[in-house]
Amino acid sequence: MQLYYHPLYSDLILPERHRFPIQKYQLLKTEIESLGILASAFKESKKATASQLALCHNQHYIDDFLNGTLGDKAIKKMGFPYSQQLVERTLLSIGGSIQAAETAFSHDLTFNLSGGYHHAYSDFGSGFCIFNDLAIAAAHLINTEQADTVLIFDCDVHQGDGTAQITQNHDQIITCSIHCEQNFPRNKQESTYDFALPAKTTDTEYLATLEQALDFCVRIHNPDIILYNAGADIYTKDELGLFDVSLNGVYKRDFFTLNFCKQHQIPLMCALGGGYQRNLSSLINVHKQLFKAAIDL
Repeated sequence: MQLYYHPLYSDLILPERHRFPIQKYQLLKTEIESLGILASAFKESKKATASQLALCHNQHYIDDFLNGTLGDKAIKKMGFPYSQQLVERTLLSIGGSIQAAETAFSHDLTFNLSGGYHHAYSDFGSGFCIFNDLAIAAAHLINTEQADTVLIFDCDVHQGDGTAQITQNHDQIITCSIHCEQNFPRNKQESTYDFALPAKTTDTEYLATLEQALDFCVRIHNPDIILYNAGADIYTKDELGLFDVSLNGVYKRDFFTLNFCKQHQIPLMCALGGGYQRNLSSLINVHKQLFKAAIDL
């Protein structure tokens, strides 16, 4: 098991009452360590390069973000106030996902304690997502001939719309999104496979869909690696989610996915994805299910 993290993941000054729980990364790392995961399992993430970003993003958009020339409308859509601190944090978060994806081939199971930025489109950021880390990581693996087929398995409560848009003409990247039909984004994109579940979906229906979807994608496409967006916002108490999935349901989702990949000997890289609760300790506990599942394998 290898985990990628950088202190800058939580080092971003945001306006008071801002919706994004920026402190969760640092707090989660502390909680994970309390589970018994050794400090030696953590590696410090390195910044993604502009050429890596360009595998999935428009060069003009990349330049505007890096140089601070984005317009006000683009910054508002992104969801974060612009700062050099945001640039550094973004590049480290994307870099962590690329490194974790590469390392999964030698460690079987890896994590980025950030990532899952699936609302980022090729030419603009959206919904707290600036660049699409899992799409970039997938394209990087293919571009460097580390993989022929990559499955992005997105279990955030919101559809991976940006991921679908970026990869629509990339046959080697398979996208599967299991999400809430009535939730953001209003205008859905077309993933390779979309499983749109209704609001109030409970553990039984959610887990049955998950198991069928993952088994189907692997049987049909035989991916060399799976990039898993383990969004915590499927949880019933999430303030931006509309599902009724219990904490145990989140654990079962994560355990099934991790164990399935282990049993089928498929390298797996996990990103945190979304999670929105004002009560940070409660939110951390939801994200922590992923790491409890890893320990229980």
